[in-house]
Amino acid sequence: MATAHNLPISVSEYLHTSYHPDCDYVDGIIEERNLGELDHSELQGALLAWFAAHRREWGIKAVPEIRIQTSSTRFRVADVCVISSSAPREQIIMTAPLAVIEILSPDDRVSRYRRRLDDYRKMGVKNIWVIDPAARKGFDCSTGDWIETSDFAAAGTPVELHLDTIFADIDQK
Repeated sequence: MATAHNLPISVSEYLHTSYHPDCDYVDGIIEERNLGELDHSELQGALLAWFAAHRREWGIKAVPEIRIQTSSTRFRVADVCVISSSAPREQIIMTAPLAVIEILSPDDRVSRYRRRLDDYRKMGVKNIWVIDPAARKGFDCSTGDWIETSDFAAAGTPVELHLDTIFADIDQK
């Protein structure tokens, strides 16, 4: 991820500016996000389809690339955000979502991702999942450790995700 804008700007300026693709805002600095490759896009679409197929059953909605205000001076744009249907309707997510899923791109660096995931944890997000589409591996990062898994579950809810199923769906297309 390269920094798109090195001079500090205000939260208001960030919120009133359109970026294509959208960017993170970290303490006054705009940070670009890596995306746009086929593996990333296919996985994001498959995840959204998975959650959409279960939305009524699980009482959720999943949205792509939405701004999440993790603190007063930090906004992250999640690849996929899973929100409880009973959560407040927010144009910018300020209530901790049920789960955040980040999809790695080839140029992503773990050190930068650690800060991003820390922001979600500090906000109160209980389920933070990272998927590497190139390696076809998943990591539960909810506790701060990168625990490899192919099956994710949001504790206390019926929400689950099985990477074997997701990748099989991608392979069929």
